[in-house]
Amino acid sequence: MTEAAHANSETIQVDQFLAHEPGRVWRALTEPELMARWWAAGDIRAIEGHEFTLDMEAWGQVPCQVLAVEPERRLVFTFTDNWTLTWTLVPEGDGTRLFLEHSGFDLTQPIDRHAFDHMGPGWREEVLPALANTLEQLA
Repeated sequence: MTEAAHANSETIQVDQFLAHEPGRVWRALTEPELMARWWAAGDIRAIEGHEFTLDMEAWGQVPCQVLAVEPERRLVFTFTDNWTLTWTLVPEGDGTRLFLEHSGFDLTQPIDRHAFDHMGPGWREEVLPALANTLEQLA
């Protein structure tokens, strides 16, 4: 997994190889009961325009809206009013290369700067490994 998060950037970019086919990864990204296992509880649906919330525990309920859906290839949704998550799935060998772009950070704002500095490592070291573990449990 790699991360590119430069001081002047407004986007966190993370990628991870997952030893599972895109259909299985897609399910983990779009089925509420699976997403709750590796990240947050919420009523996500792979339907453009669908509005939902994610329970981010200490941070409360985060409003989200699905912006784009390409089944088993790409899912885009807002994450708060300012941020956007873009998940791109690319078949690679017997698995899937998962790319995540977390964009919309205003680095002139202290709260966004703090989030930017901590969310990159959080995605890389906690959330995406939890996704990989969930996928292993489904195998």
